[in-house]
Amino acid sequence: MPGAWPRALPVYRTLRDHWPEALIEGCLLALFMLSASTFGVLLEHPDSPVRAALDDALARRALMGCAMGLTAVALIYSPLGKRSGAHMNPAVTLTFLRLGKVTRPDALLYVLAQLAGGVAGMGVAALLYGPLLAAPSVNFVVTVGEHGPWVAFAAEIAITFVLMSVVLRLSSTPRLERWTGLCAGALVALYITFEAPLSGMSLNPARSLGSALAAGQWMDFWVYLVAPLLGMALAAFVYTRARRVPPVHCAKLHHANRYRCIFCGANS
Repeated sequence: MPGAWPRALPVYRTLRDHWPEALIEGCLLALFMLSASTFGVLLEHPDSPVRAALDDALARRALMGCAMGLTAVALIYSPLGKRSGAHMNPAVTLTFLRLGKVTRPDALLYVLAQLAGGVAGMGVAALLYGPLLAAPSVNFVVTVGEHGPWVAFAAEIAITFVLMSVVLRLSSTPRLERWTGLCAGALVALYITFEAPLSGMSLNPARSLGSALAAGQWMDFWVYLVAPLLGMALAAFVYTRARRVPPVHCAKLHHANRYRCIFCGANS
């Protein structure tokens, strides 16, 4: 069709110029999934010495929360995370798209990379841990709540709303921007410790997809696709209508660094 090629040009240019950042996004989420699987096996498999030493479920969730919160912080502040912006989550990328801080071609590229990264990370974990990861007590670290889909739905909206509200406030305030990754990691730790029984603590459609695909378990999967998108969109809506808050600065979680920003053009 005559108009097809001109319309495809922005996507081609984005792929040509921004593929390193998209590749990084996929790799970051793959590493996060590998970390979740490793600590899931260590803390929940019945043959694990850590599981044998810790009979209390809350204590194990607290350790898992610390492990995954530190993983998130390490990835956000890594050279790779500083370059891509460390979204690692389609809901985050699509929220910044809604806010006008990410172009449609970049959003498409990032979301596809994140989905691929979640699946690839679980694939590598399955190769490494095999039946250990498939054990019922670990179950490919699937995200599932203990109180039904509607409780999980409400809980996912609540935790994603709070997380995105914090990210927008801190990342858009120059004197607070450097703390964005630390606060996001702290929230991940708290959510896993205290909220996980309600929803399984997903926050992330790509993370849930990787686990669901590996486990072949799709029950209530819609919750983990829809709720994070709604929760973060609601946070963006409330933030942009709040008084006395700075305007949204950029789509990067950690912006003040020497790496180029494909979103606002800094250091390009």
